[in-house]
Amino acid sequence: MPRIGDQAPDFEAMTTTGPMKFSEYIKDSWTILFSHPADFTPVCTTEMSGFALEQNFFDEKKTKLVGLSIDSIHSHIAWVNNVKKNTGVLFEFPIIADIDMKVSKKYGMLQPGESETAAVRAVFFIDPNGKIRLIMYYPLNVGRNMDEIKRSLVALQTADKYKVAMPLDWREGDKVIVPPPKTVAEMQERESSDLEMVDFYLAKKSI
Repeated sequence: MPRIGDQAPDFEAMTTTGPMKFSEYIKDSWTILFSHPADFTPVCTTEMSGFALEQNFFDEKKTKLVGLSIDSIHSHIAWVNNVKKNTGVLFEFPIIADIDMKVSKKYGMLQPGESETAAVRAVFFIDPNGKIRLIMYYPLNVGRNMDEIKRSLVALQTADKYKVAMPLDWREGDKVIVPPPKTVAEMQERESSDLEMVDFYLAKKSI
């Protein structure tokens, strides 16, 4: 099972947008890889529709979406068509057909205590260097929180850009935490700065 900080395992697979070599597809881009238990299921339909409805947001954040379930490409295509016909929502992002469970096993999406044949609701945030930066897991019967997925992506991108950290419940526009001082001189310099000082080791600023 890959961990935060690991390189995202590479693979080749068939998707609803054609063949994919994962490392080439995600190269130089942020990526969210997410699994769902099965096509034509109610919770999964709401989740995949949620990602599709936020496609513009992810495009603006230069982030690719890649879905997955342990179903055939034919099932995926039929499901995409069914949802489009009934709701008008089109899943434009690729959905991996992982019928042999190869990708699910590489990413620890199969968890026997939950199911041996259906992937749990895993979410992997992968940075432009192909490194896994954040992982979320949900059980089969609880849908994900799209606001948290979006918030987490923005937080990761902001942290990288400004070399800062995010406090509890941080949202875009809130103050961020600056790294703590590494020397006494830095501590003294901080005390006379315009940072919002909670204590010498906890200081915030706007960006």
